Amino acid sequence: MQIIISPAKKMRVDNDDIGAARLPAFLSKTEELLVALRALDYEALQNLWQCNDAIAELNYSRLQKMDLRRNLTPAVFSYDGLQYQHLAPNVLDEAALDFLDKHLKILSGFYGILSAFDGVVPYRLEMQARLSCGGAKNLYAFWGRSLYDELVKEDNEVLNLASREYSKTVEPYVDKNIRFVTCIFGTLNNGKVKVRATEAKMARGEMVRRCAENNVQHIDDVKNFTVNGYSFAAELSTDIEFVFLK
Repeated sequence: MQIIISPAKKMRVDNDDIGAARLPAFLSKTEELLVALRALDYEALQNLWQCNDAIAELNYSRLQKMDLRRNLTPAVFSYDGLQYQHLAPNVLDEAALDFLDKHLKILSGFYGILSAFDGVVPYRLEMQARLSCGGAKNLYAFWGRSLYDELVKEDNEVLNLASREYSKTVEPYVDKNIRFVTCIFGTLNNGKVKVRATEAKMARGEMVRRCAENNVQHIDDVKNFTVNGYSFAAELSTDIEFVFLK
């Protein structure tokens, strides 16, 4: 089983405790994107990033001195959003961290797809950003089906805990030989499942942590977990979508 999650916008450098195990699989493609980004001026980059001046200045500075092969942080420790705070890799034991290394994949606009201990640097590039590169009109076209092929090359089960922005980089390519299950975390409102984005991020992170702590090898095993107050709702779930309700 492979687990896919989204990255976080907020990132940090932490290479003192645990070093990066390897370079990302698509580093040469990332280098292409870096060239394309550096070709843009400050105003164009801020427009691409859709952010305020402080964030734009920070990431513009990062871009000018970015070295993709030095001073790297393992990806799962580099992202610092709510999902990763609830994943809490810093509290996991060696066996659970080994699980993450084997089973967790982070989808990224800049790096494509990352294993938990691939070495990364802080960057800002959302998958839906309107960046043209290598003849592709956007990042979805730039990455094509390469991320999907990397994801399923050694496994035929995928647990989707990524947001729609990122899951649609791989979902269109899923074939009948792959079991692809999406987890939905919400509440019932007039018979419909309502998802609160902030709470869903927390639940996704906790689900990854529970999988790692319990060495989960098959998708159906996650039905047994209650995460962030959400429990499996069999009556609302299907073979391709597991609904968890609070």
